[in-house]
Amino acid sequence: MLITEAYAQTPSGGVGGMDIMSMLPLILMFVLLYFLLLRPQMKRAKEQKQMIASLQKGDEVITSGGALGKVTKVSDNYLSLEIAPNVEITVQKSAIQTMLPKGTLKNVT
Repeated sequence: MLITEAYAQTPSGGVGGMDIMSMLPLILMFVLLYFLLLRPQMKRAKEQKQMIASLQKGDEVITSGGALGKVTKVSDNYLSLEIAPNVEITVQKSAIQTMLPKGTLKNVT
């Protein structure tokens, strides 16, 4: 006979073959993902929500479209911005990207 019989080897390292050391790289990747991506994103969303909730008349803001203006009226979901003398636009609160320090608009023109 030219070919000898082959026997299967018994698995080494336990019944399932899955131990904590083989899962450690996967666990470390999820921990790294949380601290580098998810946590900063949640923190930024929380700060944005607080900033939008604290908007009041007289604040100077930048919208997500790039319009600079002074808040003249605030309602539940919308606010009015004065972007030029006697020119007002109405935008959603969620469109506000950044709140500027007082007096910034005087330096822009």
